[in-house]
Amino acid sequence: MTTAARFTETRFDEVTVLASTHGGAFPYGNTVVVHGSEATLVLDPSLDVDHDPVGADAVMISHAHEDHIAGLRHFDTAKYAHHDEVGGVRSLQVLLDGYGLTPEERAAVDAQIGDTFALTPGFPEARGVGDGHVFDLGDITATVVHLPGHTRGHCGVLVEPTGFFYIADIDLTRFGPMYGDVGSSVDDYLASIARVREVEARWYGTFHQKGVVEGARVLRERLKAYEGVIHRREERLLEFLDRPRRLDEIVEHRLVYRPHVQMPFVDAVERRTAQLHLERLARHGQTATTDQGTFYRP
Repeated sequence: MTTAARFTETRFDEVTVLASTHGGAFPYGNTVVVHGSEATLVLDPSLDVDHDPVGADAVMISHAHEDHIAGLRHFDTAKYAHHDEVGGVRSLQVLLDGYGLTPEERAAVDAQIGDTFALTPGFPEARGVGDGHVFDLGDITATVVHLPGHTRGHCGVLVEPTGFFYIADIDLTRFGPMYGDVGSSVDDYLASIARVREVEARWYGTFHQKGVVEGARVLRERLKAYEGVIHRREERLLEFLDRPRRLDEIVEHRLVYRPHVQMPFVDAVERRTAQLHLERLARHGQTATTDQGTFYRP
């Protein structure tokens, strides 16, 4: 049933997904609503949500990125995020700090966020929670599941007994995982994928394009392909290191985005992604650094 021009509503027993009519690609996303007998919890109000459509009692933010808090200003209720993310929800400037931008990149990203999302300076009332925190909604519980890697405090939420596992930006897209923040980690991302793989649920919900996947078998197939993107990036990087390369050459070569993509945060994401992979490969003895600070494959 269409409830607004900007999203469509689909029920999964006690969970409703407000699916983006824009397809869920950045800067848009799919908002999740959990209906209990005593309270209602909203997860990640997106840019498509321009009002509180459910009378929420609480809002949980999976991580402090602008597309996940875009609709938060429309909710006059308790707001939560993981302890490692709540600072970015409380302050837009702290959110920007997490991207590791140069001054020029920061100015451009700040302007883009203002133009696209019209965010407030922050939500200082937001409260921090940890892994395993339970929202008791009456006959339904929603448990926070820490899934770091994308960001340091990135979280999913497991709704029981419904069997709906919201996995946020482990989004199963062909584009693959994103881990370009200061607090990102490739190893943590792989561990979080493994943790999701072990959870038996009926439905798995993502913030971006894929929306909802039904059944653990299908989820695991898509997780395998999704995880494979990480390994292909490393293979491409090792192929590129056929001779010593500077970091800026690797950034220009691009491991994440296609060459035609031009957005103010692209170089920052590519730079951080390259650094993380170089560090990971060095730990395994697959890359080394020259005295001049260039990187090569031994």
